[in-house]
Amino acid sequence: MRTHGWAGAAPADDAEAVERILAAARRAIDRSGDEFSIAEVARDLGVTRQTVYRYFPSAETLLTATAIAQTEHFLNVLAARLGDIRDPATAVVEGIAYTLERGPEEKYLGLLLRPGRASAFSAGVTSDTARSFGRSILGRFSVDWAAAGISDADLDELVEHMLRIVQSFVIDPGRPPRQGAELRDYLSKWVAPALIWGNPGA
Repeated sequence: MRTHGWAGAAPADDAEAVERILAAARRAIDRSGDEFSIAEVARDLGVTRQTVYRYFPSAETLLTATAIAQTEHFLNVLAARLGDIRDPATAVVEGIAYTLERGPEEKYLGLLLRPGRASAFSAGVTSDTARSFGRSILGRFSVDWAAAGISDADLDELVEHMLRIVQSFVIDPGRPPRQGAELRDYLSKWVAPALIWGNPGA
């Protein structure tokens, strides 16, 4: 890690550098919305654009990482929403449906999910950052995945499947878009069966 710049106070390591870049990006988003620039973030930090690019190769990548880092409130709301749902299929259906419904109401989640950001979300839907976010969602479920016969490897694939489903609804919500009970009925019919194979009690 290079220590030049940083307004005279270089970060101790790469982890601190990333944390400071994300904080500066959050301030830039608060000022300029999702049209913020790498140059704006660099000026805030007292570094060159190239320094920021070493950690985040594009403004879209930085936007995605910043938005995901700020979704703790959404994850807490989701956990409360799911409550004591123990059935894997029911939990996944509700998790997907509520994520799609809540997106417009959650500032940073909305940056990822609203139709205008579909291209950025699509490009990173299977990235390590997106997968980490997906595992954070599953971690809030009250499901005993092991008891349901779903291994850690299966959970990684489940996260990818859920992200791909969310991606498809973001890109094309439908005409007219499914909402409420209709959305959940659709997901229960076409997504929930994928969870049944791993559940010995199903």
